[in-house]
Amino acid sequence: MFSKETIREISAVANTLDIEPAALLAIAEVESAGKAYALVKGRKEPMIRFEGHYFDRRLSPDNRAKARAQKLSSPAAGGVPNPKTQEARWRLLERAAAIDRKAAYESVSWGLGQVMGTHWAWLGFANVEALVRQARSGVAGQTRLMERYIEKSGLVPAIRRHDWDAFARGYNGPDYKRHAYHTRIAAAYKRYRASETDTGTAASPSGGSPARSEISPTVALPGAAPAKTAQAGGWRAMLRKLANFLWRG
Repeated sequence: MFSKETIREISAVANTLDIEPAALLAIAEVESAGKAYALVKGRKEPMIRFEGHYFDRRLSPDNRAKARAQKLSSPAAGGVPNPKTQEARWRLLERAAAIDRKAAYESVSWGLGQVMGTHWAWLGFANVEALVRQARSGVAGQTRLMERYIEKSGLVPAIRRHDWDAFARGYNGPDYKRHAYHTRIAAAYKRYRASETDTGTAASPSGGSPARSEISPTVALPGAAPAKTAQAGGWRAMLRKLANFLWRG
């Protein structure tokens, strides 16, 4: 589970997309295993996963030979296992970057949304370094990176419909069912939605402005007089008129 601060930051980005915070929280939780960052050398760093087969494809022949000799690249998916700890993964990334920094950064899935660095141009970044800077800027930066990918992939409507199959297919690829992405997102969404109901936290209605349609019509808006006060003032005015009439009579 995320901390309250992380939930607030992810929810704020969800509101910019006009989708329920519970939905974006569920997606982020499944992608990141509920962890927004890891402490690496005393710094909060985004969660990463290094893909050795991506790295292998992006290297020159000489660098590929170096990387394979150091067990940093492989032509086969899964040929370079990811260490269990994030600190060890960051050390692996440093070693890969020493061979080819750009190729190494492109071969990592970054942050809450586990967005591959190779998508930097498609997502509108000037270079892969810019994508990495956003991922390393904090929870809000990671969430905005995930937001970019979701919007660019045209997956916002699927989220609003709660069509987790369609979302998982578009976000995780055709093998999404093998990892049960759709059912895990659905379960996490229900849990976050129930939590919003239990705590009274306003949730954005699907496809609508965040919490706006849930405002009671009796709630006074800024600059407007409360309904009860206005009604009481009207009765007082009528009583004054009646008193004046009786006094004159």
